[in-house]
Amino acid sequence: MKNRLNRSKGGTIALLIVISLFAAIMALPLILVIGNSFKPLHELWVFPPRLLPEDPTLKNYRDMLNVMSGSLVPFSRYIFNTVMITAIGTVGNIVCSSMCAFQLAKMKFPGRNAIFKLIVMTLMFNATVTAIPNYMIMSKLHMIDTYWALIIPTFGSPLGLYLMKQFMEQAIPDSLIEAARIDGASMWTTYARIVMPCVKPGWLTLILLSVQSLWNLGSTTYIFSDDKKTLAYALTQITSGGIARAGVGTAVSVVMMSVPILIFALTQSNIMETMSTSGMKE
Repeated sequence: MKNRLNRSKGGTIALLIVISLFAAIMALPLILVIGNSFKPLHELWVFPPRLLPEDPTLKNYRDMLNVMSGSLVPFSRYIFNTVMITAIGTVGNIVCSSMCAFQLAKMKFPGRNAIFKLIVMTLMFNATVTAIPNYMIMSKLHMIDTYWALIIPTFGSPLGLYLMKQFMEQAIPDSLIEAARIDGASMWTTYARIVMPCVKPGWLTLILLSVQSLWNLGSTTYIFSDDKKTLAYALTQITSGGIARAGVGTAVSVVMMSVPILIFALTQSNIMETMSTSGMKE
């Protein structure tokens, strides 16, 4: 006989109501931001704020496009810069983090635990603390005012390495790695064809975190040339016009959050998987 939950229909309905209530509360900020982008300027300052616009308009988006078209650097250039930095940085982050995590999680060598403890310690440092050392390193490597000044630091993300190592330790039994060795699989084959498919929820989660970080990355610290700056910089400059550009600012907010939300929507089914269903257990 199939196992059944020991819960009445009334309990199920009550649970559904509670979950729906929490979901509605968490969706309110998103609905408010999108609704504000369609409000005329005078509705943005109404108190208490209204969730949806009374007189919806596309003026905020038209003004945003008009401001962008008047820029010395074509807006398409900012989009290209951001997409390229996000794509290369995300791929490099996943490859470097997963390869290092594979060695720390499944290879036995002296100092492995000490290295991992140092990596965990780096998670406690704020990005502001490491900004000056990063700038000095990029300057010594002659990467200032280049795309690599923003891309290279993402390759060594301690959060990505920590996340991938934990996934590999829980999802991949040591016996699976040993069986691959006995069958004659090389280290690269084991990593690419066995390890990475088993930790798919891990690197999909890392994709989401990396895209969110890089898509909203500014470029004023490392890049000085306008034609190499990112979309976040361009949109920040648009919203720096004060109250007159408050409506444009709401449209900018929607544009900046649209890509991370889209990435999450495409990968959420795998991200939500638990280790008990996504990986093998001994």
